[in-house]
Amino acid sequence: MKSPFQNILQFGWKYKGYALLNIVFNAFYALFSALSFVSLIPMLNVLFETTEKQIEPATYQGIFSLHHYLKDSLNFYIASKVEQDPERTLIVVIGLVLSLFFLKNICNYLALYYITFLRNGIIRDLRNAIYMKIISLPISYFSEKKKGDLMAKITSDVSELQVSFLSILELIVREPLTILFSLAAMLFFSIKLTIFVLFFIPVSGLIISRIGKRLKSQSDKLQQEQGDFLSLIDETVNGQKIIKTFAAGDHFKNKFKAATTRFYNFSNQLLHRTSLAGPTSEFLGIVAIGVLLWFGGKMVLVDGSISGTSFIVYMGLAYNILTPAKAISKASYSIQKGNAAAERILEILNSEDQLQDAPNAIPLERFTKSILFDQVAFRYEENPVLEKVSFEILKGQMVALVGPSGGGKTTLTYLLNRFYDINHGSLTIDGIPINQIKKESLYQKIGMVTQESILFNDSVYNNLKLGNPKATKEEIIAAAKAANADGFIQMLAEGYETKIGDSGNKLSGGQKQRLTIARALLKDPELLILDEATSALDTEAEQEVQSALERLMKNRTSLVIAHRLSTIQKADLILVLKNGTIVASGTHQTLLETSEDYKSWVQIQRMD
Repeated sequence: MKSPFQNILQFGWKYKGYALLNIVFNAFYALFSALSFVSLIPMLNVLFETTEKQIEPATYQGIFSLHHYLKDSLNFYIASKVEQDPERTLIVVIGLVLSLFFLKNICNYLALYYITFLRNGIIRDLRNAIYMKIISLPISYFSEKKKGDLMAKITSDVSELQVSFLSILELIVREPLTILFSLAAMLFFSIKLTIFVLFFIPVSGLIISRIGKRLKSQSDKLQQEQGDFLSLIDETVNGQKIIKTFAAGDHFKNKFKAATTRFYNFSNQLLHRTSLAGPTSEFLGIVAIGVLLWFGGKMVLVDGSISGTSFIVYMGLAYNILTPAKAISKASYSIQKGNAAAERILEILNSEDQLQDAPNAIPLERFTKSILFDQVAFRYEENPVLEKVSFEILKGQMVALVGPSGGGKTTLTYLLNRFYDINHGSLTIDGIPINQIKKESLYQKIGMVTQESILFNDSVYNNLKLGNPKATKEEIIAAAKAANADGFIQMLAEGYETKIGDSGNKLSGGQKQRLTIARALLKDPELLILDEATSALDTEAEQEVQSALERLMKNRTSLVIAHRLSTIQKADLILVLKNGTIVASGTHQTLLETSEDYKSWVQIQRMD
């Protein structure tokens, strides 16, 4: 079974060309890294005049004596050149050293250059995938999740993966190859000494891995806490009016301090454990170097089995192993943290859309006959909201829903939008079950104006154009005029190009509502849903909006949740909902004569 991190890595497949180039240059980096240390031997030999006098060219005697052949050939070349011109020979060997170090660093840069496209491409595609998933998920998903948690996943969790992804490529390509080439060079000098070094690498790696066992769980807790206080920030910004009017500032301050304190504690635990990796690996490396100096020093001073210059270079190669080994230990920490982030991201990406189009779903070409609710029942989790609701909306009719709050009025509009699926009964449009209609075609037929004016932080023009992306500027202005909005728009600083702020907060409630009506007019929907569209407005703003709504409803099929008695009186059918059931239905006059619930509601409206 693939780990969460492996699933995320699948996003890199389209960038495999960059990955291949990264691997190639990392391989050259590792090779030149080892050769750059080996190239120090001729320079040290020239400086300390320890080059063996090789007066005849070396002879090749088989693969098992290759290192002797290479060593003798090098000594022959250096010896002949030193005798001719010592200073020039020193310049040549220094040039060789500099060239190899230059090639090593150029390859390192090119490896990082190409991995940048890979890493940033994956992050871009991952963020796009998360956002596309968020757009496609049903409304029910967001009623169960915190906005701050979603924001944390698409920002900090994805950023964590950006670091982790780079780490794992170094882990599986550059660092192991650096170790491999360095070991090959070390074997060239002394097999016995190299076997001794190989003993210490697994031991130190085992000790370091034990330190990072709890990193994944601690990182997961940290990201959850970050999601919690991001949600709290979002609630605080959106609820400023309530917080101030109820003098609830201290409550929210204490709540936020508690959240950041938890985040502080988890951050300390995580960073302390992460910080332990560096000193631990460095100390173990120094211990290994110390033991190596003792063991190798004996070979130089007592046995004479390795020369002093060769041992100096050998120590450089040993350090060349310890550095990537340390990097691997750090990368393993990053991968543990990245795995926790990957799990949280996959939680979104693997979320199932329970309201996906059925395999045999068909598009709704036209709405021609009626919408039929037949014995519809709906529960939200374990709470019953609607029970055996039956009624029909004929094309061209206006049907109004009235009744006390919590009776199920808004839920009916959600079912008609297919934000949720019904639990029992049937809901059909022109005889087609709603779950057999492609959602995109359904949404194209429906326009909705809600009590809360939902606008976006963009220009007036772009907010209106959401109703019809193909609309011309003349059509947009005509829709604004029909919604009684053109007048105030023209008075804005930049007219239709004025940015209206987050959720349209630069506009008044009546202005925002008229923009949503203009947007609905521009869409020209076959079915219009009005959910208490004027209930939050003052009298003057309500009159402006009401006249715009009447234009919007003209010659259109409408489902209206009560917001103004004068509108309800014109309805072809009025449904009185109470506790999730229809307790009365009929025209305004009929219900006044037959329904006490409706009569009571009318009296309340007249008092308002």
